[in-house]
Amino acid sequence: MLRWVILLTFIGICAGAAEQKRKTVKPNPLSKGWGDEINWVQSYGEGLSKAVRSQKPLMVIHHKDECPYSQALKKAFVANDTLQKMAKDEFIMINLVEEAMDKNLAPDGYYVPRILFVDPSLTVRADITGRYSNRHYAYAPEDIALLISNMNKAKVLLHNEL
Repeated sequence: MLRWVILLTFIGICAGAAEQKRKTVKPNPLSKGWGDEINWVQSYGEGLSKAVRSQKPLMVIHHKDECPYSQALKKAFVANDTLQKMAKDEFIMINLVEEAMDKNLAPDGYYVPRILFVDPSLTVRADITGRYSNRHYAYAPEDIALLISNMNKAKVLLHNEL
């Protein structure tokens, strides 16, 4: 009898584990591969509105599907758990394949990939830059630590200005 109880318990545990494996995150069409667990906004206007309401900074990622640099950054972005958690919990997020009409989102040109931050007062934070002197808002896969640092900087600046 004890053997049957142990066997049924084991089968139940295995079935439960198999069920959990099937519960994967559904692809989010707004993520465009940048992280399905992140709550992405559909438009720049929606992002600005949510930033004001939530008092969270907006992170704007400009990229192109056919750009190998964008694809490499996307892969590094998705692979970094710290970055994914910050993006999910502490920012309003949008990724744009098409350019927004706001010229403030291209302070030094229309290149990709390009990441800018907008605070809830709707100010594009031109002071939060990457490491390149000719493309101030560009990030490469090896710049993920700098991007995380800049995300922290965006949060600190926001709290200091409140």
